[in-house]
Amino acid sequence: MKRIGVIILVLLSILSCDKKADKVETKIVKPKKADKVEFGFNYADYNVIKDTIKKGDTFGTIIQSQNIGDQKIFDIVNNVRDTFNVRTMRYHKVYTLFRTKDKTNKLQYFVYQPDALNYYVIDLRDSIPVAYKKTKPVTYKRKVLGGVLKGSLSETLGNQKVDVGLASQITQIFAWSVDFFKLKKGDRYGLIFNERFINDTVYDGAEDIEAAFFEYKGKIVYAFPFIQDTASGKVAYYDEDGKTLRNFFLKTPIKFSRISSRFTSNRFHPVQKTWKAHKGTDYAAPSGTPISSTASGVIERTGYTAGNGNYVKVKHNGTYSTQYLHMSRILVRKGQQVSQGQTIGLVGSTGLATGPHVCYRFWKNGVQVDALKLNLPSGEPMVGKNKERFLREIEPLKRELDSIGNL
Repeated sequence: MKRIGVIILVLLSILSCDKKADKVETKIVKPKKADKVEFGFNYADYNVIKDTIKKGDTFGTIIQSQNIGDQKIFDIVNNVRDTFNVRTMRYHKVYTLFRTKDKTNKLQYFVYQPDALNYYVIDLRDSIPVAYKKTKPVTYKRKVLGGVLKGSLSETLGNQKVDVGLASQITQIFAWSVDFFKLKKGDRYGLIFNERFINDTVYDGAEDIEAAFFEYKGKIVYAFPFIQDTASGKVAYYDEDGKTLRNFFLKTPIKFSRISSRFTSNRFHPVQKTWKAHKGTDYAAPSGTPISSTASGVIERTGYTAGNGNYVKVKHNGTYSTQYLHMSRILVRKGQQVSQGQTIGLVGSTGLATGPHVCYRFWKNGVQVDALKLNLPSGEPMVGKNKERFLREIEPLKRELDSIGNL
């Protein structure tokens, strides 16, 4: 009987242990949140104030709020001026104050950010303050993008979360080969470029277009950067056959606009209310939009007439001249040399105009012609070893582009 009692006690002990085991809970330990580190300072070590410069703020007024007297402020400004001129501080720029965590909240560092990449630090810990400039680390990530246009180029890139400034770079590359006003929804495109990231996380725009193509009027137009003269290091863009994309004339005198009236022998004039020839192409754009000379040349004439308003005429060579009408402002003078793409005036509605636009007129051998129908001269293609090297270099890039667009 005694033996049976011992066995019962052992069994009860085991069951009790099992119940305790059932009650054991697993405690989840959350990883400790990493301290924020910026400008080389650990925020956990300081009392930090971050703000933007507002109207009326100066370095002096900001520092005065930290119980620093006028004489001390004068000494700080004087000591750091060779590295950091406090007068260059601008509204809406960010500054950060790092203060001690004790009751005194004594200012240790003042940091000013003129842009996303650079910053200035004034070290106030010692009796003689010092300043230094730093640049945040930048990394580049290659991006391959392609598909069909779902609006303008800027809209399409914006929908892809790409810096719309890339659109401007692209239009400059293709300015002599593609009229971006005539691209349609559904046209294919492919881009290979690099994106900048500050501290490996903060997006800072796009650059370095390695290769691109656009479908234009049913044809695929490629662009590949290449340096023919390695001594000069000058980059130019060429198509898949090594032909330059830089034609003698730009396609249009204004970026991102629309054609509001075309060259025609018989058009109803909206102001004069009569039918007459319109020997130019009208590009509608907001007042003040820059107007570019479509080719290099010499300013042949500037002036004002009741019909043309403010205008500029450029002579490019013995064959070609162009004219730009209805400017709100003329930015060049007669006899001045201008380069292709140089701004020569601003869009307006002077003269006989119902709204802001530029009337672009084109002369060939002294006769006004339709610029949109001209087969204009282009640059010289590559030859010899340069072309061989170019074709080798672009082969993998073209293959990658073609895979993007399923060409």
